[in-house]
Amino acid sequence: MKLKLIAAGLIGATSLMLSGCVISVGGHESGKSADYWQEQQDENRQLITKLSMGMSSDQVTTLMGIADFSEAYAKPTQDRAEQSIKVLFYRTQWAEGDGKTTKDECTPIVFRDDVLVGWGDAAYKQI
Repeated sequence: MKLKLIAAGLIGATSLMLSGCVISVGGHESGKSADYWQEQQDENRQLITKLSMGMSSDQVTTLMGIADFSEAYAKPTQDRAEQSIKVLFYRTQWAEGDGKTTKDECTPIVFRDDVLVGWGDAAYKQI
């Protein structure tokens, strides 16, 4: 009985001591460091310079990798057909130090019927 009380006391004391411990693994989502985001942004800006009008979305994702965000919808045309619109967003600039990537920190890459028709805010506003 005395041994059980001692063991319970040690467990209780240990849990009280450990309850205030916090381990920090980086300040950004997925535990990645601030340097990672800077590197990602720099790399994405360099890769965007290699884009060419007329590339397919598969060619762009092969070059750029997985987008941070994407949007897609069907847009009616004048002859009542539908055009497929797709926008991929890649992180290219820092806006807020919260560790989360948001669309305002990304460059939009715009496709019409799976063909690259532009990138940047001007292209995004035209769709």
